Amino acid sequence: MTYVPRLKEKYYKEIVPELMKRFKYKNIMQVPKLEKIVINMGVGEATQNVKELEVAMKELSIITGQWPAIKRAKKSISSFRVRKRQPIACMVTLRGDRMYEFLDRFISIALPRVRDFRGLSPKSFDGKGNYTIGVKDQLIFPEIDYTKVEKSRGMNITFVTTGKTDEEGFELLNLFGMPFRR
Repeated sequence: MTYVPRLKEKYYKEIVPELMKRFKYKNIMQVPKLEKIVINMGVGEATQNVKELEVAMKELSIITGQWPAIKRAKKSISSFRVRKRQPIACMVTLRGDRMYEFLDRFISIALPRVRDFRGLSPKSFDGKGNYTIGVKDQLIFPEIDYTKVEKSRGMNITFVTTGKTDEEGFELLNLFGMPFRR
C-alpha cells in the first residue's frame, strides 16, 4: 500500500463533500482544489555576494525537499546596483504529495512557532482565490538548524487554488486548517 499525505486524504474525504454542500456544486469537478504552492525567497545581498544566494537556496531546499530555481533580474536598476540577468532570488513550486506535506508542516508546526502569532489575515487574497503570506524568518521551520544560520531571511508563500472567487479559496484553506484571524 502506498503512502497518502494526511491533508490529501482529508481533502477527498471531508473537504470536498463540505464544499459541495456549502457552494451547491452539481459536479465534483467544480470543487476548488489546491493546485500548487510557490515559495519565493528574494536575496538582495546577492548583488554584492553570490554566496548569500547559495546559502538561501540550500535553506529553501531543506525546508521544501526540492531544489530551488534561480530567478534573475529582468532589467538593470542602478540605484539598487542590479544588472540585467543577475541572480537575485530563488523559488520553488510544489505540487502533488510534496505540496500537501509542506502545507501540513506549515499549518501544524511552522505557524505555531511564529512569535506573537494571532492568526493569518483573511485580506491577502488576490481576487481569484489565491492566498499569499509573507514570512519574516526561515527559523519557524524546524528543519533549519538555527546554530548554522548567519542571517534571518524572509520568504513569500503563495497558495494557488482553482477557486474562482476569494470566498471559495478562503473556505478551502480554512477547511484545510489554516488559522485565519476572525
